[in-house]
Order: sequence, then structure tokens, then C-alpha cells
Amino acid sequence: MEKFNEMPGLKQWGALVIGALVITAALYFVIFKGQQDTNDKAQHDLSAKLQENQELERYRPKLAEMERQVASLKQQLDIERRIVPDEKEVDGFIKMLDAEARKAGIEIRSYTASPVTARNYYTEVPFQIELDGPYYSVLGFFDQISKLERIVDISGLTVATTKKASEAKVKHTYNYAANESIVVSCVATTFYSNENASTQKVSPVKGRKTL
Repeated sequence: MEKFNEMPGLKQWGALVIGALVITAALYFVIFKGQQDTNDKAQHDLSAKLQENQELERYRPKLAEMERQVASLKQQLDIERRIVPDEKEVDGFIKMLDAEARKAGIEIRSYTASPVTARNYYTEVPFQIELDGPYYSVLGFFDQISKLERIVDISGLTVATTKKASEAKVKHTYNYAANESIVVSCVATTFYSNENASTQKVSPVKGRKTL
């Protein structure tokens, strides 16, 4: 094979040109082609992202309205949780009734828990309660209960005078104050949105509640 330095000048130039072409082709396929493919992919991704942003841009005018709707739904959920709590807060329920009794000027003598009843979406938790006080104060207490944000159902109402307290089917009688005129026995039922409530036991003497 003829050596390069022994070739005529024209052949040497031809060999150099061919060699340069081979090197250029190799560089193109090894380096430049790979970089071009990377650039093409980046351009494709950019175009796709720009198109996505353009489609999302249509919702921008509706964003404020959607945020208002979300805020309104959260507010409604908070209200519903106050009306029908999602956890059993027996202590809170009893404290709430005690507070309303103090405001009305009556005395709740005892709470006795009855078996709970599980429904599809809520649980009923009833308490047999005994109370006494002046006639109009007792009426005011039940009126306050009816206006509470939290749902409280009063049923099985039995009323008697303090002189014949047993007729109200109360379990205990007390030394009633002179201004106390009636004794009441009834069932106060609260509701919870959870479905796994278990029976709560409360001792019949107020102030000695066992949960």
C-alpha cells in the first residue's frame, strides 16, 4: 500500500479531504447528532408545556370563583360539624346542657345514658335526665335548647309538682327550694356523624358522671 508521504501531492490532498470528511461524519453522529436529539426533545417538551399552560389559562378567570366556592363549602362543613359533631363529645354535651340550665335558673339532677342507636349516617346518643325548678324557668330552658345550633331532641317528657315528684317518674327526690314548683323527667338525645359509638354509662347523681 502506498505510503502517504510517497503519494503525489494531489493524492495527498484527496486523502486529507477524505479523512476530514470521515472525522466530521464521526463527530456528527457521535456528538452533534446526540446533542441535536436532546435539543429536539427539549423543544418538544417545551412546546407541550406551553400548550398545557395555554389550555389552563382558560380557567384563570374562573379561579377566584372556584376559591370562593371552596371557602363556602368549608364554612358549610364547619357549621354541619357543630350541628352534628363527627366525634362523641359526651362531656361537651353534658357541659352544654348544664350551662343552659344555669342560664335558665333550673337544676339538672342527673344524667343516665341509654343505649345508642346507629343509623346509616349518624348515631343517636340518648340521656335520661331529671331536672326541677320554677315553672317558667323550666319552660325557658327547653326554649333555649330548641334554639341551640347543635341538634338536641327532647322526648318522653313527664312533669309533676315538687310535692308529687314521684309522678314525674324521677328516681330521686330532693329538698326543693321554695321557688321550685315542678319536677321533669325526659330523654335528651344528641347526634353524632360517626357510626361506631358505643354505649356510655353515666351515674344517676349529677356531679358523679362515669364515661
